[in-house]
Amino acid sequence: MSLPPLDARAAAIALLALAGTIALYAAARLAYARVRLALLNPAIVTIAAVIAILRLTGVSYAEYERGGQVLNFLLGPAIVALGVPLALQLTAVRRQAGPLAAAVGAAAVVGILTATGTALLLGASAAVARSMAPRSVTTPIAMAISAHLGGVPALSAAVVIVTGLLGGVIGPALLKRLGVRSPLAIGFALGAAAHGLGTARAAEEGQVEGAMSGLAMGLNGIATALLAPLLVALLAWALPGRL
Repeated sequence: MSLPPLDARAAAIALLALAGTIALYAAARLAYARVRLALLNPAIVTIAAVIAILRLTGVSYAEYERGGQVLNFLLGPAIVALGVPLALQLTAVRRQAGPLAAAVGAAAVVGILTATGTALLLGASAAVARSMAPRSVTTPIAMAISAHLGGVPALSAAVVIVTGLLGGVIGPALLKRLGVRSPLAIGFALGAAAHGLGTARAAEEGQVEGAMSGLAMGLNGIATALLAPLLVALLAWALPGRL
């Protein structure tokens, strides 16, 4: 679908949105490189700054997104580029194929059941509980799964972002505190639990962590898409009238 032609104001906002987002991210990376504080993750800081600027200036997200579409387009090549570090770790992946397959299956099941079950225990409606099911996969996949399950895609997107932020901030430290030392395990856990933002954080930990996280993010998306309808149907059968 083609967009309507831009007037001078819309064109200026689109250009500023693109340039400003890139500048904010570059500044956030510089700040993070100096302090190495997890809360100052460049992605988190940029998201927060963009939200604050839009609120203060009164610019709508639709206007901002005209410029952001360029970055959205680059997201595809960036995801494909995750295959480069993965290819470099292909020998390790083949050697651990069995454990990795079991891990991604467990991650999908635990992610779906804990999120949906917790929502039900807290008294959430069926639509809200169904929206929680795809919380550990990347936003486009989560929204599609949520719509299929009868959830609220916008709510799923918000939950996914929060999940990624938490995973990116506390994930590596928590895993190390629990005694996890394997770079492969750390990367795989971050990708399976915290999708794209977890993968960005894993890449900072090392090449192996980044490669495993990208692999886990993709595999968990597939596993969740396949298992979520089955597990939600099972919960609906076990809890009649609740889901």
